[in-house]
Amino acid sequence: HEIAGIVKEVGSNVHRFKVGDHVGVGTYVNSCRSCAYCFRIPDNYPLASAAPLLCAGITVYAPMVHHKMNQPGKSLGVIGLGGLGHMAVKFGKAFGLNVTIFSTSVSKEEEALSVLGANRFVVSSDQEQMKALAKSFDFIIDTASGDHRFGPYMSLLKTAGVLALVGFPREVKFSPASLNLGNKTISGSLVGGTKVTQEMIDFCTAHKIYPSIECANEALVRLIKKDVKYRFVIDIENSLK
Repeated sequence: HEIAGIVKEVGSNVHRFKVGDHVGVGTYVNSCRSCAYCFRIPDNYPLASAAPLLCAGITVYAPMVHHKMNQPGKSLGVIGLGGLGHMAVKFGKAFGLNVTIFSTSVSKEEEALSVLGANRFVVSSDQEQMKALAKSFDFIIDTASGDHRFGPYMSLLKTAGVLALVGFPREVKFSPASLNLGNKTISGSLVGGTKVTQEMIDFCTAHKIYPSIECANEALVRLIKKDVKYRFVIDIENSLK
């Protein structure tokens, strides 16, 4: 539901773009009707990688910059390592943060550390690992949509720490004491405005940050089989040949 491509034609009232420009269109289909919701993709940024930025990328980037999760040397926890989570890790590393991934899948550890460059991988069901990290995080971004407990993560935050929720579990439950004691914050977020989206695209270009993608025109079939890792991109032009 995000599109990146090359401008082939412009209307008489369009002044921001010209034929040949690389542009991206965000999450909402209706935005295709107005160039006000199109974003400039630098010519040297791969179009296939640009499309996922407009959903998975901005969904984590927006709350991270809003809550100042871009301060080098501070600690960031990322809950979940899927399409959103892997982008949070990439941004965290680019911001100079110490990044820890929390996951229920032990099988993801090697890639988390060796490929994505996370500083630490924690199996969230391991109570000993979790307890050892009490009050050690400045920020946590929660990308998991499956139901999970929030109390254990609140206990990992330092005083005035922030947990940003971008996933959609069925409910959010935790003790008020885990929030009030330590002056902590839990916040929700969904995508971002036009200014911060363009800022993110330019940031990714400058820092060579690319979503981990797979071009797969059989994506719908594979999605049904849950055979997907991070993000699928469909090459529309070649699919029509």
